[in-house]
Amino acid sequence: MKKALLGFSVALLFTFPLLAYSAAPSDMLKEHVNRVLGVLRDSSLKGESGKKMKREKIRSISEEMFDFTELSKRSLGRNWARFNPGQQEEFIKLFKSMLETAYVDKIASYTDEKILFKEENTLSEKAVEIPTVIVTKSSEIPIHYRLFQDKNRWKVYDVAIDGVSLVSNYRSSFSTEIKNDGMDRLIERLAERNTKGGKT
Repeated sequence: MKKALLGFSVALLFTFPLLAYSAAPSDMLKEHVNRVLGVLRDSSLKGESGKKMKREKIRSISEEMFDFTELSKRSLGRNWARFNPGQQEEFIKLFKSMLETAYVDKIASYTDEKILFKEENTLSEKAVEIPTVIVTKSSEIPIHYRLFQDKNRWKVYDVAIDGVSLVSNYRSSFSTEIKNDGMDRLIERLAERNTKGGKT
């Protein structure tokens, strides 16, 4: 259940349009979530053709709003500096593709969950966390969105479900893989996961 909701929340992240600096992050987040829900509820986007259209929209908008370089750096932690420029570029490309592919299909599992927004918390001068709660028929799942200010824009760089950070989760996994098999093998495995459809 948590895994499906995590996928749903990340899918929402990828579908958010770019967050403008001129508006409060929480206000923009609410606005965009409502727009996303409108897309998910669009009765014309059904079947394989509708699924393909959703996938295309998610990929296109994620290019604008999601900083995959920042996400990659945070997910690798100290290992990022050990990658040479070519490895860094390849990792970003593969990690981005894996995330998009792995979670886009989770949209199909969306039914009619409600999303409640809490007051945003300041993490630093240029970063905030916006707590939300996904309310299902049987439970309430806390989802925290973390955004940072990049020049004149706000971008989502992490999401935590039940206190578990997406970035931290990947950082732990990648660290173990690098320690056991090296950096080149990690990149090879990301490529293999993309070939298999983004399964982690």
